[in-house]
Amino acid sequence: MDAATPRVPVAALPAALAGLQSGMVGALCLVMWLGVLAEWQQRNFWIPVNLMASAFYGPRAIRSGFAGETLSGLAAYIALYTLLGAALATVLRDRASRPRTFLIALAFALAWYYLTFRLLWKSVIPLAALLHVERTTAVGHLIYGVVLGGYPSRLPRPAVEQDPETEQPPAADAANGPS
Repeated sequence: MDAATPRVPVAALPAALAGLQSGMVGALCLVMWLGVLAEWQQRNFWIPVNLMASAFYGPRAIRSGFAGETLSGLAAYIALYTLLGAALATVLRDRASRPRTFLIALAFALAWYYLTFRLLWKSVIPLAALLHVERTTAVGHLIYGVVLGGYPSRLPRPAVEQDPETEQPPAADAANGPS
């Protein structure tokens, strides 16, 4: 866009939808990271998700492997982090430059990790706060922040108005000639 062209702000709904998309992809990347690193640490892939499921089922959710409880933990991760993405995108919209938005998303993801795993989950999900692997989970939140920081690419682009004098006829009409 030209510097003289007025910038049209993005509405809340398109920003929220872009944040939902980025938040969901980021949540899936976070869960994949936690699962792959759990396997690498010779634990089960589903252990981090089962830790989140302990919010609903308590200690019986902590198991090595996929179970019915695992679905609720996966749903909790996806729902929570998708809504966080929508909230951040709704607040920021396109008010900041892309590099600044990226850095804000990274800081937001890390702040969310430290706020929840250090303070909130200790009372709500004590097993998750106690048994999660700190560095792995922190890096997972950085990955989430990287993906979330890309939400501006999912925002709708403003329509560029062309001057009627400079418009070119469509290629198909020019090839067919007059009818």
